[in-house]
Amino acid sequence: MSSIGGYLGWEFPLGNEYHDRLLRLNTGRNAFEYILRTTRYSKVYLPYYCCDALLEPVRKTGIDYVFYHIDSQLDPVIDFEINDGECFLYVNYFGVKNDTVAKLAGEVRNLVIDNSQSFFSRPMPGIGTFYSCRKFFGVPNGAYVYLNTYEPHNLPADTSYDSCTHLLKYVDCGIEAAYGDFLANEQHLAGQEIKQMARLTHAMMNVAPYSFSCERRNDNFQYLHERLSEINELKLNFSSVNGPLHYPLLVPDSGLRKLLIGEKIFVAEYWPAVRTWAGKDTYEHYLTEHLLALPIDQRYERRDMDRIAESIFKFH
Repeated sequence: MSSIGGYLGWEFPLGNEYHDRLLRLNTGRNAFEYILRTTRYSKVYLPYYCCDALLEPVRKTGIDYVFYHIDSQLDPVIDFEINDGECFLYVNYFGVKNDTVAKLAGEVRNLVIDNSQSFFSRPMPGIGTFYSCRKFFGVPNGAYVYLNTYEPHNLPADTSYDSCTHLLKYVDCGIEAAYGDFLANEQHLAGQEIKQMARLTHAMMNVAPYSFSCERRNDNFQYLHERLSEINELKLNFSSVNGPLHYPLLVPDSGLRKLLIGEKIFVAEYWPAVRTWAGKDTYEHYLTEHLLALPIDQRYERRDMDRIAESIFKFH
């Protein structure tokens, strides 16, 4: 029986959840673990160019893994056989590789798609897919999983009330003051058991500004591409972008990231651990050193994109 009376709580009106028919879990890495445990694969092929968080579920499940390379189009180089009982994971890089995902879905057996950088890309029928909430919206955790069939489960519910300090401090004190709390939450997410999405996170995702976010990301992406395409070494087909995570700018200047941070333009680094996995002469190592993932999310307008572009032209 629920209580009546007392103090008022944080109110979340019933909204329109984007992935309302997918399984809700607590973290993206646990979403990947759920797929591995449910499908019982014995081996997984992972790209060298990926987040080290993807290795956590692989190691927890104890299955074998092998790295593969990608080419200059960020497409997989599949020069090996994928056998029964083995799966192939592909990352929808920065949310700009939807065409490749569609192509692989018709060609590769036991395909798993990491859409943690492409929240607005719907899952392909029959293709195991997972998403991360906090990369696109101001929530402390949360993930979605798509599979053809879900195993019956009795997972405990996660909680997220104690993981919101960085989000609340961001509002009151700004992103720089809250950055230490953000890093603490990142550490907290490691090693978690698979749980259902926290009720608080679910409530936040019910009222997230989906249409606005997707449209603003598309607009900012296209505008940056108009301004920066001539200096961008990544010559990709960007026609299928749909609410991408970042604008990926590849320039042969490893010092530009530091200069942009000095201008208070914070550029994510993807992914430091790749330097350990991939040889120094590999394309993946080059991407880690030189690719700048420029912010384009719903917080920003065209004038912010101009500031980013002008700062790049000033230093590049």
